Amino acid sequence: MSEVNGLLRAARERTPSRRAPGEYMSRAELAEAVCAWLWETTQIKYELDGHYIAKLERGAVRWPGAAYRSGLRSVLEVATDNELGFTPPGGPATLDVDLACCSTFGLEDDLVDAGDESVALLTMAEESNVGDLTVEQLHADIQRIAQNYLKVPTKPLFLRSRAIRDRAFRLLAGRQPPGQTRDLYAAAGWALTLLAWMSVDLGRPDVAESHTRTAWACADAAGHDELRAWVRATQHTAAFWQDDFGRAAEYAESGLRYAGGSSALFLASVAAVDLARTGRVDDARHALVVAKDTKINPDVNELGGPLLCTPERAEGIWSDVHLALGEAQYTADHADRGVALFEAAPHALRNYGSERMVRLQQVKARLELGELDGAGEALDAVLATPPEYRVRPLIHRISEVAAITRTDRYGTESKTRAMHEAIREFVRRPATARGRTH
Repeated sequence: MSEVNGLLRAARERTPSRRAPGEYMSRAELAEAVCAWLWETTQIKYELDGHYIAKLERGAVRWPGAAYRSGLRSVLEVATDNELGFTPPGGPATLDVDLACCSTFGLEDDLVDAGDESVALLTMAEESNVGDLTVEQLHADIQRIAQNYLKVPTKPLFLRSRAIRDRAFRLLAGRQPPGQTRDLYAAAGWALTLLAWMSVDLGRPDVAESHTRTAWACADAAGHDELRAWVRATQHTAAFWQDDFGRAAEYAESGLRYAGGSSALFLASVAAVDLARTGRVDDARHALVVAKDTKINPDVNELGGPLLCTPERAEGIWSDVHLALGEAQYTADHADRGVALFEAAPHALRNYGSERMVRLQQVKARLELGELDGAGEALDAVLATPPEYRVRPLIHRISEVAAITRTDRYGTESKTRAMHEAIREFVRRPATARGRTH
């Protein structure tokens, strides 16, 4: 295949090899050098390799993450991204990093085992099995888990969700009226969806996809459109955090066919983000208009927590669209409104996980606008997050902020240096909390 990004390849071939005098730097050497530079400057371990450099040179990835771009500029000794052939899709970059630091609190084995178990249950989910018990308590437990997520430690909620999933499938092995069969499938499907969402937050979107396949089969067996919509929303989220924005958009658009409650607002909004990140600017702007015009059916029962899209959560997603489109002031406006609504919400309904992500949108927007004091204030609220709630997406996003503070624009600013050091400490701390059992 011919090289699409000739500028990056040319820059690499101008750089002498550190291992073979007289030869130019190989892709593997370049990746190694970038990872070394990122470790020296951020104390974060990145997993860039020669295969990813090849994707950049082929043009398969035209806008790598901010950290990778900074490392490539430094190692190849160029001043701008344009000199390496990188072209943004209309705004700030997406993530292409796989951070090693993540707070999983002893859940690594449980995450993988639960995913494998969900795959094993797929056959049962696709069959017309029956059970013999009312599911009212199961659904009450599911709602309690959703509403308490990221307000109490994650591990007991994860284990409880798995227990509900298993109990529902055990009951489905018996006999009961068809209506209760559908209710049991719905309970199992919601539990699987929560397991998938937690798996994404704990750094394993691949495991999340195992849960969602079985959850989709349960939603079909239950004939439950709102469950179908939130399964698609969770599949979107798993694809999004694997930087597969095209597939994420497909899931969002598919889910909209079933959405009636706040899932409609969530899916319409994230579809706009996905389109913006894939460079489809006109489609993204149209999708954003559709999202802002979306009406929610108040009669739909909502679980809460991550499976509820409130106006403040939507404002945060819309700010992400504008960020991807390079519109810092609109990003700030939506993020500010979102944070104000989060702060006004009662504790029982406040989604702290989404709120932290929106505050990081505030930080990025203010950095882009040159408002360093405002950026620092917004960041301080995120830095106060207890280690047990520092989920993988939060670590990704705050690391993007760290990369921005190290750019040439801010490298000499004492305020951004302080922000960078604070983020380095924040990212390191979750790793020390692994193994907790609470």
